[in-house]
Amino acid sequence: MRTAARVELNAEQRQALERLARARSEPARIVERARIVLLAAEGLEYQQIARRLAITPEKAARWRKRFLAGGIAALRKDAPRPGRTRTITERQVRQVVEMTLHQKPVNATHWSTRMIP
Repeated sequence: MRTAARVELNAEQRQALERLARARSEPARIVERARIVLLAAEGLEYQQIARRLAITPEKAARWRKRFLAGGIAALRKDAPRPGRTRTITERQVRQVVEMTLHQKPVNATHWSTRMIP
C-alpha cells in the first residue's frame, strides 16, 4: 500500500493556513486547498480528506503535492490550461496578414475586421 507524503508545518505555516481556511473574503478554492493541507498535516490520507471535504481523492493528492513542492504560494496558483482549439489554420493567418499588408481594400482607405474574408 502506498502512503502519502508527510506534511509537516511550522507554526508560521499552520497559522497562515488556518487563517486562509477561515477566510470569508478569499475565493472558495483557496479556502478548500488550505483545508486539504491542514488535514494532510494532521496525518489523514487522501481518501479520508476526500470524504471529509466531499472532494475526490485525486484533488486531495494534487494539492498536498503542490503544497509540498511550492508552499502556501502554490495554493494560490492554478496550473495553466490549454485553452480553446484554433478555428483557423496557420495558412489562413498568413494569408490575411499578407493581404492586409500588401493590398488596399476596394472602396476603403484601410482594412476592417468585417472586410477580411
